[in-house]
Amino acid sequence: MPKKVLIKGNEAIGEAIIRAGCRHYFGYPITPQNELTNYMSKYMPEAGGVFIQAESEIAAINMVYGAAGAGARAITSSSSPGISLKQEGISYIAGAEVPAVVVNVMRCGPGLGGIMPGQSDYFQAVKGGGHGDYRNIVLAPNNGQELYELTVKAFDLADKYRVLVMVMADGALGQMMENVEFKDKETPYKIDKPWATTGSGMKRKKNYITSVYINPDELEAVNIRLQAKYKEIEKEEVLFEETDCEGADIIICAYGLAARITRNVMKLAAEESIKVGLLRPITLWPFPKDAVGSLADKTDVIMSVELSAGQMVEDVRLAVNGKKPVHFYGRTGGNLPTQKEILNEIKRVLEKEVK
Repeated sequence: MPKKVLIKGNEAIGEAIIRAGCRHYFGYPITPQNELTNYMSKYMPEAGGVFIQAESEIAAINMVYGAAGAGARAITSSSSPGISLKQEGISYIAGAEVPAVVVNVMRCGPGLGGIMPGQSDYFQAVKGGGHGDYRNIVLAPNNGQELYELTVKAFDLADKYRVLVMVMADGALGQMMENVEFKDKETPYKIDKPWATTGSGMKRKKNYITSVYINPDELEAVNIRLQAKYKEIEKEEVLFEETDCEGADIIICAYGLAARITRNVMKLAAEESIKVGLLRPITLWPFPKDAVGSLADKTDVIMSVELSAGQMVEDVRLAVNGKKPVHFYGRTGGNLPTQKEILNEIKRVLEKEVK
């Protein structure tokens, strides 16, 4: 493949999976991520890897659990309802401290919803959609290049911390064709995995991968260790992008596709002498709470723009901690907010809040 190509977002993820050294993909068809599954079915075997179309989403996530538990880089992908079905397996993987990657090309909900893009899986991803006190690292790309780069990074983070990492795209980004520049060679994060179930050959103590701890004190010790790991991740792995926030009349917090739309709104607002800043979380967890909290010193008004009924806005409000008003604007059902709609909302909010 040439170094720079025009490629669909879902396929850019597929190429990233292979270039990251992953050779185990387990999936089940669902729109709008089927191009990724199709890409894997063709190119994973060519790369010497394993592609399995499982009998269900539940089977696919448990295949990831097994392969990753044996020390292999493993991944599954799906879209919102399919990710819901994987939640029990995701919780098991978190509890067993197995590194794995899951891609969610989000669609609108609730229920089966529709196949148009959405961002209403935010709570499910960043709060831990399954049972138990666990966290996933959640990465939110907003263009084809980041779909590629953050998918590669997801595997490295998973191996570094022995956690599950979720890449959160959406139906529009998955279907969008953009120029993506691929590295000549990716260098995967190298780490020994002495815990993996690779077979002892009677030469070492047997390894067990489990999340079952019947003794309460033993399970509590596991939870304490996990929470310490999550605190380290919060300290070391926060990613965000800040644009034109100093002295802004209003600062918008948005991620993924909503952030892309907002960038054009900033240009329209400037034409009317309104300075709009943008804070784009790239890690949805760990959430850039310190960066968002500091926005209160840079503007009078903050607004969260999402393709949902309002989910990330709760974390924005927690980070701002009442220092400045936080507003919300979103669309649901697969509808995308237009640039004009967001600009009109900005004007309405500024008229209300700025005296």
